Amino acid sequence: MSSVAERTTGDPLATARPRRAPGAVVQGVLLAVGLVLLIGGFAVIAVSYRPYNIPTGSMEPTLRAGDTVLARKTDGADVRRGDVVVFRDQAWGGPLMVKRVVAIGGDTVAVATGDQRLTVNGKPVDEPYLAAQGAQGTAFSVEVPPGRLFLLGDNRLGSLDSRVHLEVDGGTVPATGVEARVEATVLPLGRAGLLAGTSAFEVVGGEGPAGPGPLEPAFWASVVGAATILVTTAVSGVAGLARRRRRTT
Repeated sequence: MSSVAERTTGDPLATARPRRAPGAVVQGVLLAVGLVLLIGGFAVIAVSYRPYNIPTGSMEPTLRAGDTVLARKTDGADVRRGDVVVFRDQAWGGPLMVKRVVAIGGDTVAVATGDQRLTVNGKPVDEPYLAAQGAQGTAFSVEVPPGRLFLLGDNRLGSLDSRVHLEVDGGTVPATGVEARVEATVLPLGRAGLLAGTSAFEVVGGEGPAGPGPLEPAFWASVVGAATILVTTAVSGVAGLARRRRRTT
């Protein structure tokens, strides 16, 4: 009687694994890419940015009381005219404040009694972001020392800023007191968006406000990553349900 030979565990046919379907491979790749984008985008935002709450209306209409903003961390070394910054100065009492940089070290910043227009190094600056044009308050003229900044609120009629502290270092604060540069409003959702840049100080020359950081691409990377994961998972679920129905019919 003939016998049937059994395959041993060493037989390649016995150990060969079934190949994954092309659809499963594509699904795995898409899920991996989506996860990388989602985590990578959130990581960039978490490492580079901090949220701050705006306590007063001193920066209206640019920022309103109650707004939550995202600000990119900086040591103040690259702060430029026109930047909206979060800073702390013990001479001003020590609390965190948000103001706009209107002059940097070496500048002469002034407001005349007449038209109340801000000038930097003798050149009038058109400031379209102000809450009220021609409302600068008391006239002044200050030469900003190196390494220091002169800061004003966009709501010049309701801001306790460099003009209030003129008797201490001409109202200037050390650039090292800057903690972050505001780049976006995140809450309330109706006001969410990137902070608009300004060309107001181009007339003075030199570098304008710092360009946008990685916030927007990081945000969209997270959105695309999350969408990729959700869509891929949903398509996979629908395909699996369809296969099970075909097997039962």
